[in-house]
Amino acid sequence: MSEKFDDAPAYRLETLAVRAGQERSQFGEHSEALYLTSSFVFKSAAQAAKRFSGEEEGNVYARFSNPTVTMFEERLAALEGAEDCVAMASGMAAIMAVCLAHLKQGDHIVASNSLFGATVQLFNNILSRTGITTTFVSHTDPAAWEAAIRPETKLFFLETPSNPLTEIADIRALTAIAHAHGILVAVDNCFCTPILQRPLEMGADLVVHSATKYIDGQGRVLGGAVCGPKKLTDEVFKYLRTAGPTLSAFNAWVLLKGLETMKLRVEAQSANAAKLAGWLEAHPKVARVFYPGLPSHPQYELAKSQQKSGGAIVSFELKGGREQAWTVVDNCHLLSITANLGDTKTTITHPATTTHGRITPEARAAAGISDGLLRIAVGLEALEDLQADLNRGLQLI
Repeated sequence: MSEKFDDAPAYRLETLAVRAGQERSQFGEHSEALYLTSSFVFKSAAQAAKRFSGEEEGNVYARFSNPTVTMFEERLAALEGAEDCVAMASGMAAIMAVCLAHLKQGDHIVASNSLFGATVQLFNNILSRTGITTTFVSHTDPAAWEAAIRPETKLFFLETPSNPLTEIADIRALTAIAHAHGILVAVDNCFCTPILQRPLEMGADLVVHSATKYIDGQGRVLGGAVCGPKKLTDEVFKYLRTAGPTLSAFNAWVLLKGLETMKLRVEAQSANAAKLAGWLEAHPKVARVFYPGLPSHPQYELAKSQQKSGGAIVSFELKGGREQAWTVVDNCHLLSITANLGDTKTTITHPATTTHGRITPEARAAAGISDGLLRIAVGLEALEDLQADLNRGLQLI
C-alpha cells in the first residue's frame, strides 16, 4: 500500500513546492524515495500484459516510467498550474520532444530571433533535416509573428525573458494570434520558473523547462520538462517512450529537492539582481543594462504585467568590444566563469563566444548580441561582494 499527497485543496506555491506529487511507500518514508531500478516486476503474465498495453496503470520500464520521476513531474505540473508534465533528460531534449511530438515533415515554426543559441541550432540544423522549417522574427513585435504565418505553420516557439537580452515577449498577444490560426504556442519558462511567471495562465499551450537551471538551482544535474494539458503532453510521452530521452531517477530525486527551495532562491536572487542592475546602470564603464525590472527596459510595463519580478538575469553592454568584455570576465575572482545559469553561485559569461558562439554573426547581430555584451546570472552571495568583483575588471577598461 502507498500513501499519496492530496493536492485537491488550493494549496499555495510554497506548500506545493514541498508536498505536491509525493507518494509514500509501505515504509512511510518522509523524504521522497529514490527508485534505482531499470525495470519492474509483475505479479503475473496477465498483469504484465495489462501494464504494457496501458489497460492497468503502473510502472513498466524506467525508460518511460519510474516513481521518483513521476513525483517530480506531478510536483512541477502543480507549480505550473498544468494538468500534466513529462520529464526529460535535459531542456534541449524537452524542446526536441515538443517539436517531434507535434510536428511532421512540411510543417513550419515561427520562433523568436532571440532564442538560446542551442535552440537556434536545433531548429536550423537538425529539425530542418526532417523537413520542418523555421522562420525567426522579432521577439517583441506581435505583428511580425502574424505576418510570418503560413498555411503549414503549426507552432509558435518563444522564451521570455529572452537569453541573454531579457527581452519580454507578449504571451497574451502571441497566443491570441496563434490560436486564431489554430497554432500551438510553446513557451520556454526557464528564466522565470513558475515562481515568477505562469505562461499557461496567459494562454500558452505548453511550457518547456531546462530543469538544470533554477529548478535544480545548485548546478548538480541535468533535466528538462514539458508541462501542459494531457491531450498535448500525451503526444510528448509517446515520443519519450519510444525515443528514450529519459530523465534518470537520481536526477529526478535531486530536482525534487530543488523544487522545495526554488521559491526562496528565485525570490532572493531576483532581489539581488535588481540591486545589481541598478548599480551597473549607474557605472561609468557600462553603456547599457538589460534587466526587465529597470524602468529603462523597453518592455518594463509588459514585464510587470507578466512577471512577479524582474528575475535574476542581468545583461549589460560595455563601452567597448570583446577585449573589454574579456577583461571584466578574466578579472572576476568570485563570479564563476561558466555559461550555466540559475545556480546559487553567481555566474558570468560572454554570450557572443559561448552560448551564442555557434550561430552566425548575422544571427547574433539580429538578436542584438554584441561583442561587448556580458550576461550575469545572479546568485545568493552578498551584493557588495559581487559589485567589488565586477568593479575590479571594470576599472581596467
